[in-house]
Amino acid sequence: MKSVLVTGAAGGIGTRLRALLKGVYPHIRWSDIKRPDDLAPDEEFVQADLADYAAVEKLVDGIEGVVHLGGYSIEGPWETILNANIIGCYNMFEAAYRKGVKRVVFATSNHAVGFYPRSQKIGVDVTVRPDSRYGISKAFGEAVGAFYADKHGLRVTCIRIGNFGDKPIDQRRLAIWLKPDDMVQLLRIGLEHPDIHFEIFYGASDNAAAWWDNSDARRFGYKPSGKAEDFRAEAMAAQAKLPADPVGDRFQGGAFCSAEYDADKRG
Repeated sequence: MKSVLVTGAAGGIGTRLRALLKGVYPHIRWSDIKRPDDLAPDEEFVQADLADYAAVEKLVDGIEGVVHLGGYSIEGPWETILNANIIGCYNMFEAAYRKGVKRVVFATSNHAVGFYPRSQKIGVDVTVRPDSRYGISKAFGEAVGAFYADKHGLRVTCIRIGNFGDKPIDQRRLAIWLKPDDMVQLLRIGLEHPDIHFEIFYGASDNAAAWWDNSDARRFGYKPSGKAEDFRAEAMAAQAKLPADPVGDRFQGGAFCSAEYDADKRG
């Protein structure tokens, strides 16, 4: 893999990856709808709106592999999610197919399955149960990825990211924490492993309290180095200071589930 595009360069994950991926591939093109404030002189950056198909086609020109982080990364109004995460996602896969890209790694989310209870351990083959409009868009992206893999031969990896950061900061994140170095490992499997066709992995480190069976990722050689249990005391101390969330505390998606929730009122 000589030429890689990474979208979402100005976001939290993209910003960290700009340092972590430096030197990993001969050519990395970074993109976002806005220019990062800390862009280095040696970083190639192309500003683009993913909702503009012509701009996306230009963006992927000459690219072998795409890491698609771009889009709206939290819950938002439908029009915002539609343009950034649904139209933008479709445009990326279509342009990648038309321009001869070989592989796409799509940053999906745990919020595509957020309404599973915390008491249930799930694999990647469960029915999607999104907890938000944002989660709906990620479930859509997984379906689009499967279509382009099966119909057109793109090699597609979808990573259902948990919580990306240096450490888990509360009880929920003890189950879903993703160490940045482990994220890089998953991305590289998606971009480089010879046997990838279409796969869904959970973006999580080696967490003893995990709600997810990530054996598919391990089958492709994933060996996470992060262990959430190393931070348990600190995370639980922080949890004790948080208000109770009767709905969010039941479900894997947390506050994304409790926001706008009124299912109990329908009897």
